[in-house]
Amino acid sequence: MANEAKPCPCHIGDRADYGGLGQEIQLEHTKAYVVKPSAASDKAIVVIQDIYGWQLSNTRYMADMLADNGYIAVCPDFYVGKEPWSPSNDWFTFQEWLEDRNPTGINKEMDAVLRFLTEQCGAKHIGAVGFCWGGVATHYLALQYPEIKAGVSVYGIIREREDRYDLKVPTLFIFGEKDEIIPLDQVSVLEAKLKEKCTADYQVKIFPGQTHGFVHRKREDMNPTDKPSILEARTDLLNWLNKYIQSMPRKGLASLTCLALTSAMVWIGLKPLFSASAIGITSRASANDRMAYCSNDGH
Repeated sequence: MANEAKPCPCHIGDRADYGGLGQEIQLEHTKAYVVKPSAASDKAIVVIQDIYGWQLSNTRYMADMLADNGYIAVCPDFYVGKEPWSPSNDWFTFQEWLEDRNPTGINKEMDAVLRFLTEQCGAKHIGAVGFCWGGVATHYLALQYPEIKAGVSVYGIIREREDRYDLKVPTLFIFGEKDEIIPLDQVSVLEAKLKEKCTADYQVKIFPGQTHGFVHRKREDMNPTDKPSILEARTDLLNWLNKYIQSMPRKGLASLTCLALTSAMVWIGLKPLFSASAIGITSRASANDRMAYCSNDGH
């Protein structure tokens, strides 16, 4: 992966000024960013950081988006205090940096997160979403943690495990066509082997023209060319989770219908009653308004 003649291919992102709507807590031996929806929920998502760590504003923005859609979202520090990667680091040293930050060595932290979600947050239905390094970690969880109801691995693949195609939970894999870190031949092998060996539901989706990090590091309002792909990928992510993590009473199903109808209105060019959550978050007040609208069946 490393190439000393080349800069780091992971751009840190466009949302450095975003503060987040949640709070940082101590979670047993590590820390975590936690954000909750405005209405009570027993659904939760573990949001897994990329190489830039749990405090990256772009990743917290995605956690806030999930909370805006009815999920308790927790983004733990899976590096447990170790320094995240920096854009100024020498890319040639990346493999050395990665040695004590193994995305398949997260059991202790994951077990602590699951205890927190079930015992302190009342979560009964839990999924995982990870980006880059976290995408690899999400792939790992889909192999090892059947209590995870669904996973979304965003530009991340396990390459070395023999059982890497034996998914235990429904998993969506999202990739960019122009990803320099995960070339298309690796994605093609993944898809072929999953088709041959996997018994769980899965989907592999490639976005034409997109690069590594496009789903969570690019701002949709700053990248007009990329905006359709960014929004589509985020909508796919939400739809996958909503499909497999269903715990709400019947009345609550209206919120999913609300999101689906609004997304459809956006795509066909109509002006919805409120902005689709997949597009992004404006403020806590607007998020609360949207949640209240949906929880009342929109009437």
